[in-house]
Amino acid sequence: MDMTHEIDRESNALEHLTTEAINPDLTDIDSLDTESRLRVINGQDAEVAAAVGEQIPRIARAVHSAAHSLRRGGRLIYIGAGTSGRLGVLDAAECPPTFGTPPEWVQAIIAGGQQAMFHAVEGAEDDPDLGAAAIIEIDASENDTVVGISASGRAPFVVGALRQAKKRGATTIVITNNANSELEAIADIGIAVVVGPEVLAGSTRMKSGTAQKMVLNMISTGAMMEIGKTYGNLMVDVMATNTKLKARAARIVAQVTGESLDNAQKSLANANGSAKIAILMVETGKTAEEARQFLEATGGVLRKALARAAGK
Repeated sequence: MDMTHEIDRESNALEHLTTEAINPDLTDIDSLDTESRLRVINGQDAEVAAAVGEQIPRIARAVHSAAHSLRRGGRLIYIGAGTSGRLGVLDAAECPPTFGTPPEWVQAIIAGGQQAMFHAVEGAEDDPDLGAAAIIEIDASENDTVVGISASGRAPFVVGALRQAKKRGATTIVITNNANSELEAIADIGIAVVVGPEVLAGSTRMKSGTAQKMVLNMISTGAMMEIGKTYGNLMVDVMATNTKLKARAARIVAQVTGESLDNAQKSLANANGSAKIAILMVETGKTAEEARQFLEATGGVLRKALARAAGK
């Protein structure tokens, strides 16, 4: 197929995508003053949360799958191109400092590789074989949950990746912004957050990207909650790797135990920086090693460890 026919085929496909549609109410946005333009953008953004809300049942299934994978030694793997790929990388990068997880637990692949985070790598998303190769390279298996992210729902790189992941037995999920997409037909779980035409037609870094970020937040945070990486609404597995995070860990220990910040900091020092162990030590009078054993026996879930240590 020559390039002209390829472009014609692509144009015909894009014509039917919600994310490529032109909002007729916004064709004069360039004639507005700056504040008015921003109010228009803000008004459009306000519609995103409701669209995400419609997909909660499917997002819940994705959360359960990710948590199941992590419990049995598998991984949560994001894969995407362009803005979608960058959002996956961002969410994966935030998990270790937020939840104290090893970096291999939540991984992200972006078409074009690491350089694509900072510079557009044209054409990287057009080859399904490259997507499949990326899945083979990380040796995805039935223990993993693979999440494809694509606003259009048809990015070839992601299509190839999800097909390969499914072939290898992984649970496959897609986050897209068009209903009834090619990727949704492939995936075990399809999350289609249809936010309507963008303020700038086709600029899916806007509402579509916001929707994807919200769903990714839900999947990673929800999965971490399920496997005990939080206590109430506190990040009790936060990695205290800098001054701000050390202060946050101390505040968490103080809030849960009622201790002063000074005492909380001392408990953290005795617990080698682990807020969970420090809390168990203060609340139960156990040694650091005993507290660690209670956590191991309860799968790292602080609430269960506290109950067992108290004999409940």
